[in-house]
Amino acid sequence: MRSLFLILTLLFSGIISVNADLVVYPAPKGAELNADFTVSVRQNNELWQLSPSYQVKVDEVRYAKHNVELASMAYFDFTGEVEISVTYNKGDINEARIRPLSYNIKPEIKGNTMTFKLNQPRNLSVEVNGDIFHNLHLFAGPIDHFKVNKKDKNLVYFGAGIHTPTNGRNFIIPSGKTVYVAGGAILKGQLLVSNVSDVKILGRGLIDVSVKEGIRIENSKNIEVEGITLTQIPVGSSDSVFITNVKSISYYGWGDGMNVFASNNVHYDRVFCRNSDDCHTVYATRKGFVGGCRNITMRNSVLWADVAHPIQIGTHGNTQIPDIIEQLYYSNIDILDHKEMQIDYQGCLSLNAGDSNFIRDVVFEDIRIENFRQGQLINLRVFYNSKYCTSPGRGIENVLFKNLTYTGTNAELSIIAGYDEQRKVKNITFENLIINGKHITDDMPEKPAWYKTGDMARIFIGEHVQNVSFK
Repeated sequence: MRSLFLILTLLFSGIISVNADLVVYPAPKGAELNADFTVSVRQNNELWQLSPSYQVKVDEVRYAKHNVELASMAYFDFTGEVEISVTYNKGDINEARIRPLSYNIKPEIKGNTMTFKLNQPRNLSVEVNGDIFHNLHLFAGPIDHFKVNKKDKNLVYFGAGIHTPTNGRNFIIPSGKTVYVAGGAILKGQLLVSNVSDVKILGRGLIDVSVKEGIRIENSKNIEVEGITLTQIPVGSSDSVFITNVKSISYYGWGDGMNVFASNNVHYDRVFCRNSDDCHTVYATRKGFVGGCRNITMRNSVLWADVAHPIQIGTHGNTQIPDIIEQLYYSNIDILDHKEMQIDYQGCLSLNAGDSNFIRDVVFEDIRIENFRQGQLINLRVFYNSKYCTSPGRGIENVLFKNLTYTGTNAELSIIAGYDEQRKVKNITFENLIINGKHITDDMPEKPAWYKTGDMARIFIGEHVQNVSFK
Protein backbone atom coordinates (compact mmCIF):
# COMPACT_ATOMS: atom_id res chain seq x y z
CA MET A 1 0.00 0.00 0.00
CA ARG A 2 2.84 2.41 0.87
CA SER A 3 4.54 1.78 -2.50
CA LEU A 4 1.27 2.33 -4.37
CA PHE A 5 0.70 5.59 -2.50
CA LEU A 6 4.22 6.76 -3.37
CA ILE A 7 3.82 5.97 -7.07
CA LEU A 8 0.45 7.74 -7.24
CA THR A 9 1.89 10.76 -5.45
CA LEU A 10 4.83 11.00 -7.85
CA LEU A 11 2.64 10.55 -10.90
CA PHE A 12 0.32 13.31 -9.63
CA SER A 13 3.29 15.68 -9.36
CA GLY A 14 4.46 14.92 -12.91
CA ILE A 15 7.21 12.53 -11.85
CA ILE A 16 7.60 8.89 -12.79
CA SER A 17 9.53 6.71 -10.34
CA VAL A 18 9.75 3.02 -9.48
CA ASN A 19 10.70 3.85 -5.88
CA ALA A 20 12.01 6.65 -3.73
CA ASP A 21 15.61 5.85 -4.72
CA LEU A 22 15.23 6.73 -8.42
CA VAL A 23 13.30 9.62 -9.91
CA VAL A 24 13.00 10.47 -13.61
CA TYR A 25 11.13 13.42 -15.03
CA PRO A 26 9.01 13.29 -18.21
CA ALA A 27 9.67 16.01 -20.77
CA PRO A 28 6.83 18.54 -21.05
CA LYS A 29 4.84 18.79 -24.25
CA GLY A 30 6.61 21.14 -26.64
CA ALA A 31 10.10 20.58 -25.23
CA GLU A 32 12.90 20.47 -27.79
CA LEU A 33 14.43 17.00 -27.68
CA ASN A 34 17.42 15.40 -29.38
CA ALA A 35 17.12 11.89 -30.81
CA ASP A 36 20.87 11.16 -30.94
CA PHE A 37 20.71 9.19 -27.68
CA THR A 38 18.17 7.10 -25.82
CA VAL A 39 18.83 7.13 -22.08
CA SER A 40 17.29 4.65 -19.66
CA VAL A 41 17.94 4.01 -15.98
CA ARG A 42 17.02 1.33 -13.45
CA GLN A 43 17.84 -0.07 -10.03
CA ASN A 44 18.00 -3.63 -8.77
CA ASN A 45 17.38 -5.05 -12.27
CA GLU A 46 13.85 -3.65 -12.26
CA LEU A 47 12.14 -2.15 -15.30
CA TRP A 48 14.12 0.38 -17.32
CA GLN A 49 12.78 3.94 -17.14
CA LEU A 50 13.26 6.41 -19.98
CA SER A 51 15.04 9.66 -19.13
CA PRO A 52 14.24 12.22 -21.88
CA SER A 53 17.15 13.55 -23.90
CA TYR A 54 16.88 17.32 -24.41
CA GLN A 55 18.60 19.36 -27.07
CA VAL A 56 21.27 21.78 -25.90
CA LYS A 57 23.60 23.98 -27.91
CA VAL A 58 27.39 24.21 -27.65
CA ASP A 59 30.04 26.27 -29.40
CA GLU A 60 32.74 24.79 -31.63
CA VAL A 61 35.46 27.24 -32.71
CA ARG A 62 37.03 26.43 -36.05
CA TYR A 63 39.84 28.75 -37.09
CA ALA A 64 38.48 31.64 -34.99
CA LYS A 65 34.92 31.18 -36.28
CA HIS A 66 32.12 30.12 -33.96
CA ASN A 67 29.80 27.28 -34.95
CA VAL A 68 26.74 26.22 -32.99
CA GLU A 69 26.45 22.45 -32.58
CA LEU A 70 23.50 20.47 -31.23
CA ALA A 71 24.29 18.23 -28.28
CA SER A 72 22.12 16.31 -25.79
CA MET A 73 21.30 16.51 -22.09
CA ALA A 74 19.42 14.14 -19.77
CA TYR A 75 18.88 14.19 -16.02
CA PHE A 76 17.48 12.10 -13.18
CA ASP A 77 17.89 11.74 -9.40
CA PHE A 78 18.87 8.72 -7.32
CA THR A 79 20.37 7.31 -4.16
CA GLY A 80 22.19 4.02 -3.78
CA GLU A 81 23.31 2.45 -7.05
CA VAL A 82 21.82 3.00 -10.49
CA GLU A 83 22.40 1.29 -13.82
CA ILE A 84 22.38 3.47 -16.93
CA SER A 85 21.85 2.43 -20.54
CA VAL A 86 22.81 4.84 -23.33
CA THR A 87 21.91 3.89 -26.89
CA TYR A 88 23.57 5.83 -29.70
CA ASN A 89 20.91 6.09 -32.40
CA LYS A 90 23.24 7.20 -35.20
CA GLY A 91 25.28 4.01 -35.47
CA ASP A 92 27.57 1.62 -33.66
CA ILE A 93 29.70 2.69 -30.72
CA ASN A 94 33.30 2.01 -31.72
CA GLU A 95 34.66 3.71 -28.64
CA ALA A 96 33.13 5.53 -25.69
CA ARG A 97 34.52 7.89 -23.10
CA ILE A 98 32.80 9.08 -19.92
CA ARG A 99 34.29 12.16 -18.31
CA PRO A 100 35.64 13.42 -15.98
CA LEU A 101 38.24 10.72 -16.50
CA SER A 102 39.13 10.85 -12.81
CA TYR A 103 35.85 9.06 -12.05
CA ASN A 104 37.23 6.02 -13.91
CA ILE A 105 33.85 5.00 -15.36
CA LYS A 106 34.33 2.23 -17.94
CA PRO A 107 31.15 1.36 -19.86
CA GLU A 108 30.31 -2.00 -21.34
CA ILE A 109 29.62 -1.67 -25.08
CA LYS A 110 27.43 -3.90 -27.25
CA GLY A 111 26.67 -2.62 -30.73
CA ASN A 112 25.15 0.83 -30.35
CA THR A 113 24.46 0.61 -26.61
CA MET A 114 26.67 1.16 -23.57
CA THR A 115 25.83 0.45 -19.94
CA PHE A 116 27.51 1.53 -16.72
CA LYS A 117 26.71 2.05 -13.05
CA LEU A 118 26.92 4.93 -10.60
CA ASN A 119 26.90 4.77 -6.82
CA GLN A 120 26.85 8.52 -6.19
CA PRO A 121 25.56 11.63 -7.98
CA ARG A 122 27.72 12.71 -10.91
CA ASN A 123 27.66 15.33 -13.68
CA LEU A 124 29.05 13.60 -16.76
CA SER A 125 29.93 13.95 -20.40
CA VAL A 126 29.22 10.76 -22.37
CA GLU A 127 31.13 10.81 -25.66
CA VAL A 128 30.84 8.38 -28.57
CA ASN A 129 33.48 7.82 -31.23
CA GLY A 130 35.50 10.86 -30.13
CA ASP A 131 32.71 13.38 -30.75
CA ILE A 132 32.69 16.09 -28.06
CA PHE A 133 30.25 18.42 -29.83
CA HIS A 134 27.30 16.04 -30.17
CA ASN A 135 27.80 14.34 -26.83
CA LEU A 136 25.38 13.53 -24.04
CA HIS A 137 25.53 15.69 -20.91
CA LEU A 138 24.20 13.38 -18.22
CA PHE A 139 23.30 14.92 -14.86
CA ALA A 140 22.69 12.21 -12.27
CA GLY A 141 21.71 14.20 -9.22
CA PRO A 142 20.82 13.57 -5.59
CA ILE A 143 17.20 12.97 -4.63
CA ASP A 144 15.33 16.24 -4.18
CA HIS A 145 13.82 16.21 -0.69
CA PHE A 146 12.11 19.61 -0.86
CA LYS A 147 8.50 19.38 0.27
CA VAL A 148 6.17 21.50 -1.84
CA ASN A 149 3.47 23.29 0.13
CA LYS A 150 1.39 25.11 -2.45
CA LYS A 151 -0.42 26.99 0.32
CA ASP A 152 2.82 28.71 1.35
CA LYS A 153 2.40 32.37 0.37
CA ASN A 154 6.19 32.70 0.05
CA LEU A 155 6.44 29.84 -2.46
CA VAL A 156 6.57 30.53 -6.20
CA TYR A 157 5.94 27.16 -7.81
CA PHE A 158 6.61 26.18 -11.42
CA GLY A 159 5.26 22.68 -12.00
CA ALA A 160 5.97 20.35 -14.91
CA GLY A 161 5.32 22.14 -18.21
CA ILE A 162 6.57 25.17 -20.12
CA HIS A 163 6.24 28.59 -18.46
CA THR A 164 6.54 32.00 -20.17
CA PRO A 165 6.68 35.30 -18.23
CA THR A 166 3.85 37.74 -18.85
CA ASN A 167 6.31 40.50 -19.83
CA GLY A 168 8.06 38.15 -22.24
CA ARG A 169 11.45 38.65 -20.55
CA ASN A 170 11.74 37.65 -16.91
CA PHE A 171 10.15 36.53 -13.68
CA ILE A 172 11.00 39.12 -11.01
CA ILE A 173 11.58 37.52 -7.60
CA PRO A 174 10.71 39.51 -4.43
CA SER A 175 12.52 39.21 -1.10
CA GLY A 176 11.75 36.27 1.13
CA LYS A 177 10.47 34.03 -1.65
CA THR A 178 11.32 30.42 -2.39
CA VAL A 179 11.09 29.68 -6.11
CA TYR A 180 10.65 26.00 -6.92
CA VAL A 181 11.19 24.83 -10.50
CA ALA A 182 10.02 21.22 -10.59
CA GLY A 183 11.63 18.48 -12.64
CA GLY A 184 9.93 18.47 -16.02
CA ALA A 185 9.48 22.27 -15.97
CA ILE A 186 11.02 24.63 -18.52
CA LEU A 187 11.08 28.41 -18.01
CA LYS A 188 11.13 30.56 -21.14
CA GLY A 189 12.32 33.61 -19.22
CA GLN A 190 14.97 34.80 -16.82
CA LEU A 191 14.67 34.56 -13.05
CA LEU A 192 15.72 38.06 -11.92
CA VAL A 193 16.99 38.44 -8.35
CA SER A 194 17.55 42.19 -8.00
CA ASN A 195 17.82 44.36 -4.87
CA VAL A 196 16.35 41.66 -2.64
CA SER A 197 17.35 39.35 0.19
CA ASP A 198 16.60 35.87 1.51
CA VAL A 199 15.64 34.23 -1.78
CA LYS A 200 15.90 30.53 -2.64
CA ILE A 201 15.68 29.09 -6.14
CA LEU A 202 15.39 25.31 -5.98
CA GLY A 203 14.33 22.35 -8.06
CA ARG A 204 15.37 20.16 -10.95
CA GLY A 205 13.84 22.04 -13.86
CA LEU A 206 15.41 23.90 -16.77
CA ILE A 207 15.68 27.47 -17.94
CA ASP A 208 15.49 27.35 -21.72
CA VAL A 209 18.70 27.46 -23.76
CA SER A 210 17.41 30.59 -25.53
CA VAL A 211 17.49 32.60 -22.27
CA LYS A 212 20.78 34.38 -21.70
CA GLU A 213 21.62 34.88 -18.03
CA GLY A 214 18.96 32.37 -17.03
CA ILE A 215 19.30 33.50 -13.42
CA ARG A 216 20.69 36.97 -12.69
CA ILE A 217 21.63 37.97 -9.14
CA GLU A 218 22.40 41.64 -8.51
CA ASN A 219 22.57 43.92 -5.46
CA SER A 220 21.19 41.13 -3.28
CA LYS A 221 22.02 39.20 -0.10
CA ASN A 222 21.43 35.71 1.27
CA ILE A 223 20.60 33.95 -2.00
CA GLU A 224 20.56 30.18 -2.60
CA VAL A 225 20.30 28.43 -5.96
CA GLU A 226 20.24 24.65 -6.17
CA GLY A 227 19.67 22.01 -8.84
CA ILE A 228 18.68 24.16 -11.84
CA THR A 229 20.06 23.78 -15.39
CA LEU A 230 20.53 27.01 -17.37
CA THR A 231 22.85 29.02 -19.61
CA GLN A 232 24.45 31.56 -17.24
CA ILE A 233 24.19 32.79 -13.67
CA PRO A 234 26.06 36.09 -13.06
CA VAL A 235 26.38 37.53 -9.55
CA GLY A 236 27.00 41.26 -9.13
CA SER A 237 27.33 43.51 -6.04
CA SER A 238 25.92 40.76 -3.86
CA ASP A 239 26.80 39.03 -0.59
CA SER A 240 26.29 35.53 0.80
CA VAL A 241 25.34 33.65 -2.38
CA PHE A 242 25.31 29.84 -2.43
CA ILE A 243 25.10 28.01 -5.77
CA THR A 244 24.89 24.22 -5.55
CA ASN A 245 24.51 21.50 -8.19
CA VAL A 246 23.71 24.07 -10.89
CA LYS A 247 24.51 23.16 -14.48
CA SER A 248 25.46 25.84 -17.03
CA ILE A 249 25.69 25.23 -20.80
CA SER A 250 26.02 28.16 -23.24
CA TYR A 251 26.71 28.50 -26.96
CA TYR A 252 26.60 32.21 -27.93
CA GLY A 253 29.21 34.98 -27.84
CA TRP A 254 30.13 36.29 -24.39
CA GLY A 255 28.55 33.18 -22.91
CA ASP A 256 30.40 33.24 -19.58
CA GLY A 257 28.90 30.69 -17.22
CA MET A 258 29.31 31.83 -13.63
CA ASN A 259 30.59 35.41 -13.31
CA VAL A 260 31.27 37.20 -10.04
CA PHE A 261 31.41 41.01 -10.11
CA ALA A 262 32.23 43.12 -7.03
CA SER A 263 30.75 40.56 -4.62
CA ASN A 264 31.70 38.87 -1.36
CA ASN A 265 31.06 35.42 0.11
CA VAL A 266 29.99 33.65 -3.09
CA HIS A 267 30.20 29.87 -2.87
CA TYR A 268 29.86 27.19 -5.56
CA ASP A 269 29.58 23.47 -4.88
CA ARG A 270 29.08 20.60 -7.35
CA VAL A 271 28.50 22.87 -10.35
CA PHE A 272 29.00 21.87 -13.98
CA CYS A 273 29.98 24.49 -16.57
CA ARG A 274 30.33 24.04 -20.31
CA ASN A 275 30.51 27.51 -21.77
CA SER A 276 31.17 29.51 -24.92
CA ASP A 277 33.39 31.90 -22.95
CA ASP A 278 34.94 31.78 -19.48
CA CYS A 279 33.34 29.16 -17.24
CA HIS A 280 33.94 31.12 -14.05
CA THR A 281 35.31 34.62 -13.46
CA VAL A 282 36.01 36.87 -10.50
CA TYR A 283 36.12 40.55 -11.44
CA ALA A 284 36.04 43.69 -9.36
CA THR A 285 34.33 46.87 -10.62
CA ARG A 286 32.58 45.98 -13.88
CA LYS A 287 29.25 46.51 -15.69
CA GLY A 288 27.92 48.96 -13.13
CA PHE A 289 28.91 46.83 -10.13
CA VAL A 290 31.45 48.60 -7.91
CA GLY A 291 34.03 47.23 -5.48
CA GLY A 292 36.38 44.33 -4.89
CA CYS A 293 35.76 40.65 -4.17
CA ARG A 294 36.44 38.62 -1.05
CA ASN A 295 35.85 35.00 -0.03
CA ILE A 296 34.91 33.28 -3.27
CA THR A 297 34.97 29.46 -3.25
CA MET A 298 34.32 26.64 -5.69
CA ARG A 299 34.39 22.97 -4.74
CA ASN A 300 33.66 19.56 -6.25
CA SER A 301 32.96 20.90 -9.74
CA VAL A 302 33.52 20.26 -13.45
CA LEU A 303 34.58 22.97 -15.93
CA TRP A 304 34.70 22.86 -19.74
CA ALA A 305 35.60 25.99 -21.69
CA ASP A 306 34.81 25.70 -25.38
CA VAL A 307 36.23 29.24 -25.61
CA ALA A 308 38.53 31.20 -23.27
CA HIS A 309 39.29 30.22 -19.65
CA PRO A 310 37.88 27.65 -17.26
CA ILE A 311 38.83 30.04 -14.40
CA GLN A 312 39.68 33.71 -14.99
CA ILE A 313 40.40 36.18 -12.20
CA GLY A 314 41.13 39.87 -12.10
CA THR A 315 40.98 41.60 -15.48
CA HIS A 316 38.41 44.28 -14.62
CA GLY A 317 38.49 46.84 -11.82
CA ASN A 318 38.53 50.53 -10.96
CA THR A 319 41.60 52.57 -11.88
CA GLN A 320 40.38 55.65 -9.97
CA ILE A 321 39.58 53.79 -6.72
CA PRO A 322 41.61 50.55 -6.91
CA ASP A 323 40.02 47.28 -5.85
CA ILE A 324 41.30 44.17 -4.07
CA ILE A 325 40.37 40.60 -5.02
CA GLU A 326 41.29 38.26 -2.18
CA GLN A 327 40.64 35.03 -0.32
CA LEU A 328 39.72 32.76 -3.21
CA TYR A 329 39.67 28.99 -2.78
CA TYR A 330 39.17 26.29 -5.44
CA SER A 331 39.25 22.59 -4.60
CA ASN A 332 38.45 19.20 -6.12
CA ILE A 333 37.83 20.44 -9.64
CA ASP A 334 38.08 18.59 -12.97
CA ILE A 335 38.85 20.71 -16.03
CA LEU A 336 37.77 18.85 -19.17
CA ASP A 337 38.73 21.34 -21.87
CA HIS A 338 40.27 24.72 -22.71
CA LYS A 339 40.29 26.04 -26.27
CA GLU A 340 41.70 29.48 -26.97
CA MET A 341 43.95 30.53 -29.83
CA GLN A 342 44.47 34.10 -28.58
CA ILE A 343 47.53 34.04 -26.34
CA ASP A 344 46.21 36.98 -24.27
CA TYR A 345 43.27 34.86 -23.12
CA GLN A 346 44.86 31.50 -22.45
CA GLY A 347 45.22 29.71 -19.14
CA CYS A 348 43.10 27.02 -17.52
CA LEU A 349 43.88 28.78 -14.25
CA SER A 350 44.34 32.45 -15.03
CA LEU A 351 45.09 35.37 -12.71
CA ASN A 352 45.43 38.55 -14.75
CA ALA A 353 45.67 41.72 -12.65
CA GLY A 354 44.54 44.72 -14.67
CA ASP A 355 42.70 47.99 -13.95
CA SER A 356 44.76 48.60 -10.79
CA ASN A 357 43.45 45.41 -9.18
CA PHE A 358 45.50 43.73 -6.48
CA ILE A 359 45.00 39.93 -6.27
CA ARG A 360 46.11 38.04 -3.17
CA ASP A 361 45.58 34.89 -1.11
CA VAL A 362 44.38 32.40 -3.74
CA VAL A 363 44.43 28.61 -3.37
CA PHE A 364 43.96 25.98 -6.08
CA GLU A 365 43.89 22.53 -4.46
CA ASP A 366 43.23 19.10 -5.94
CA ILE A 367 42.77 20.32 -9.52
CA ARG A 368 42.83 17.73 -12.31
CA ILE A 369 43.28 19.03 -15.84
CA GLU A 370 42.64 16.74 -18.80
CA ASN A 371 44.16 16.98 -22.27
CA PHE A 372 42.56 20.25 -23.38
CA ARG A 373 42.64 21.26 -27.02
CA GLN A 374 44.60 24.55 -26.97
CA GLY A 375 45.90 26.97 -24.39
CA GLN A 376 48.07 27.20 -21.30
CA LEU A 377 47.99 25.37 -18.01
CA ILE A 378 48.39 28.57 -15.96
CA ASN A 379 48.71 32.27 -16.73
CA LEU A 380 49.68 34.65 -13.91
CA ARG A 381 50.31 38.18 -15.15
CA VAL A 382 50.17 41.74 -13.93
CA PHE A 383 49.25 43.34 -17.21
CA TYR A 384 47.74 46.22 -19.11
CA ASN A 385 45.32 44.99 -21.75
CA SER A 386 44.38 48.16 -23.61
CA LYS A 387 41.25 46.51 -25.03
CA TYR A 388 39.67 46.05 -21.61
CA CYS A 389 41.77 47.95 -19.05
CA THR A 390 42.60 51.58 -18.32
CA SER A 391 45.69 50.78 -16.22
CA PRO A 392 47.93 47.86 -15.27
CA GLY A 393 47.17 45.90 -12.13
CA ARG A 394 49.01 46.52 -8.87
CA GLY A 395 50.20 42.99 -8.19
CA ILE A 396 49.55 39.31 -7.48
CA GLU A 397 50.67 37.79 -4.17
CA ASN A 398 50.36 34.56 -2.19
CA VAL A 399 49.05 31.95 -4.62
CA LEU A 400 49.19 28.24 -3.79
CA PHE A 401 48.80 25.45 -6.35
CA LYS A 402 48.50 22.22 -4.36
CA ASN A 403 48.00 18.81 -5.96
CA LEU A 404 47.66 20.20 -9.48
CA THR A 405 47.73 17.43 -12.09
CA TYR A 406 47.87 17.75 -15.88
CA THR A 407 47.77 14.79 -18.24
CA GLY A 408 48.05 15.69 -21.91
CA THR A 409 50.15 16.89 -24.81
CA ASN A 410 48.51 20.10 -26.01
CA ALA A 411 49.54 22.60 -23.33
CA GLU A 412 51.41 25.60 -24.67
CA LEU A 413 54.01 27.53 -22.66
CA SER A 414 52.54 28.79 -19.37
CA ILE A 415 53.43 32.30 -18.19
CA ILE A 416 54.21 33.96 -14.86
CA ALA A 417 55.15 37.62 -15.30
CA GLY A 418 54.94 40.91 -13.43
CA TYR A 419 54.66 44.40 -14.94
CA ASP A 420 57.43 46.44 -13.29
CA GLU A 421 59.26 46.65 -9.97
CA GLN A 422 56.22 48.19 -8.28
CA ARG A 423 53.76 45.71 -9.80
CA LYS A 424 55.14 42.24 -9.14
CA VAL A 425 54.00 38.65 -8.96
CA LYS A 426 55.19 37.38 -5.55
CA ASN A 427 55.08 34.28 -3.38
CA ILE A 428 53.83 31.61 -5.78
CA THR A 429 54.01 28.05 -4.46
CA PHE A 430 53.53 24.80 -6.36
CA GLU A 431 53.11 21.86 -4.00
CA ASN A 432 52.91 18.42 -5.60
CA LEU A 433 52.68 19.58 -9.21
CA ILE A 434 52.38 16.52 -11.47
CA ILE A 435 52.63 16.79 -15.26
CA ASN A 436 52.15 13.58 -17.21
CA GLY A 437 53.00 11.54 -14.14
CA LYS A 438 56.18 13.44 -13.28
CA HIS A 439 56.55 15.41 -10.06
CA ILE A 440 57.99 18.88 -10.66
CA THR A 441 60.07 20.03 -7.69
CA ASP A 442 63.02 22.31 -7.07
CA ASP A 443 65.14 19.31 -6.09
CA MET A 444 64.03 16.87 -8.79
CA PRO A 445 67.12 14.83 -9.74
CA GLU A 446 66.79 15.30 -13.50
CA LYS A 447 66.83 19.11 -13.31
CA PRO A 448 70.20 20.62 -14.28
CA ALA A 449 71.45 23.02 -11.61
CA TRP A 450 71.38 25.96 -14.00
CA TYR A 451 67.72 25.43 -14.98
CA LYS A 452 64.75 27.16 -13.45
CA THR A 453 62.30 24.58 -12.17
CA GLY A 454 59.68 26.24 -14.33
CA ASP A 455 61.64 25.06 -17.37
CA MET A 456 60.88 21.48 -16.38
CA ALA A 457 57.16 22.28 -16.27
CA ARG A 458 57.16 24.45 -19.42
CA ILE A 459 56.33 27.52 -17.35
CA PHE A 460 57.99 30.79 -18.38
CA ILE A 461 58.93 32.68 -15.22
CA GLY A 462 59.59 36.17 -16.49
CA GLU A 463 60.53 39.58 -15.20
CA HIS A 464 59.28 41.16 -11.97
CA VAL A 465 58.53 37.80 -10.37
CA GLN A 466 59.68 37.04 -6.84
CA ASN A 467 59.76 33.85 -4.78
CA VAL A 468 58.37 31.01 -6.91
CA SER A 469 58.87 27.59 -5.34
CA PHE A 470 58.11 24.01 -6.36
CA LYS A 471 57.77 21.61 -3.40
